[in-house]
Amino acid sequence: MNSPSSPYRPDPAILALGDAFYDPVKAADFPQRILRFRNDRWAPAMGLGDLSDEEWVRHFGRFAPLPDNLPEPLALRYHGHQFRVYNPDIGDGRGFLFAQLRDGDGRLLDLGTKGSGQTPYSRFGDGRLTLKGGVREILATEMLEALGVETSKTFSLIETGEALERNDEPSPTRGAVLVRLQYSHIRIGTFQRLAFYDLADEMRALTAYCLRHYYGEVDVDAADEAAPGRLLGHVTRMAARLAASYITAGFVHGVLNSDNIAITSESFDYGPWRFTPYWDGAFTAAYFDHAGLYAFGRQPEAIYWDLAQLAGALRTITPAESLTPTLEAFPSAFQAELQTHICQRLGVRPRGTEENTQLLIAIETALSEKTVLIDRFFFDWRGGRLRAPSDFYDGSGFGAFRTLVAAYEPAIPLDHPYWSDPEPCLMHIEEVEAIWSRIDEADDWSALHDKVTAIRRMGEAMAGA
Repeated sequence: MNSPSSPYRPDPAILALGDAFYDPVKAADFPQRILRFRNDRWAPAMGLGDLSDEEWVRHFGRFAPLPDNLPEPLALRYHGHQFRVYNPDIGDGRGFLFAQLRDGDGRLLDLGTKGSGQTPYSRFGDGRLTLKGGVREILATEMLEALGVETSKTFSLIETGEALERNDEPSPTRGAVLVRLQYSHIRIGTFQRLAFYDLADEMRALTAYCLRHYYGEVDVDAADEAAPGRLLGHVTRMAARLAASYITAGFVHGVLNSDNIAITSESFDYGPWRFTPYWDGAFTAAYFDHAGLYAFGRQPEAIYWDLAQLAGALRTITPAESLTPTLEAFPSAFQAELQTHICQRLGVRPRGTEENTQLLIAIETALSEKTVLIDRFFFDWRGGRLRAPSDFYDGSGFGAFRTLVAAYEPAIPLDHPYWSDPEPCLMHIEEVEAIWSRIDEADDWSALHDKVTAIRRMGEAMAGA
């Protein structure tokens, strides 16, 4: 996404798909609406930067329609595999699509919600979001954006004045409604639902819609027999990039179910996420992930598995043999993306494939000894040179890395003040809990705002701004 100011450009394109893909719903009527966070960096990019706080709350707390946009919220229909078990009883259970807009580059984006009330897919849930969950999503999206991960943006967080009961945190706890900005809320699970009901015409229409609005194929037709293969190719390429960026960032999403993989392969929907302090392939984020299915080192495998479910759904409208080669290209695409992302975070210019592979192996080998934090390592070696003496790297485990990295050139200047800080900007669970405790106990939001400022400063340094 680009963030410069842009005019407001509404485009409720999803209405062209028809009502087989969504259900009109109403937002909950909250007892209070206290604005806690508005993304004043991304609002101007959507032409919404000039909204007053009162107008902001009217649209993103009461959900009055934006001008010339969706006349009413839409709960999207989808299925999905959850921890490898197919579930046909899900959909937007506590969220909806609120609006669609074009950014400065003409790309279509969605404004969707989390915690906006019950829908036909809520089952036994209350359709609400805890305030702590909203705060955690702000921290996750800001940190991932700074680290170069393609992620949704937390656009708005409004406290609702409700006391919620939850099994996994002290209750009652405060309620909130969140609005996220992302390129698409259509998921792999959206295609799985159409395959489940054998809705071939709808599958073709959705395939064309995704190619047209998310992958630039403006003239694609629903009757195009090659369209499913091209869509899978686009999604596979972007999914390889997503998996590589997670590993490079040290991020563990926690719930990489097929209903949580967007058709744009943009990271979104943050529940039990964590950043692993050390390069630990078995590190998990979700307390209920007893088998480590979505552990740090298994995330590429999980995303690949979800891609296979997309391919399986697309077999409704195209032969399997036209999809298999594209799907099988994922492992090599992931390795190429991982090399690229590692070089980017290290701040060096990539070299040949063989040299990049050797460097990657050396980094993984050294960090696997767990003698230094992931963030500390990339901070200290930014530009490929150790910027200050440190005992962390005296051991034999870093010998191969030291030799290999000496051949690499810095990619960007290191003149941003961030690189002179004594410590890198981190996002480990202890700090997340401390930020929330200050909000919960004293309604003190200063730590959250200070952290967002620090993260964005790091992001500027990472980008060479």
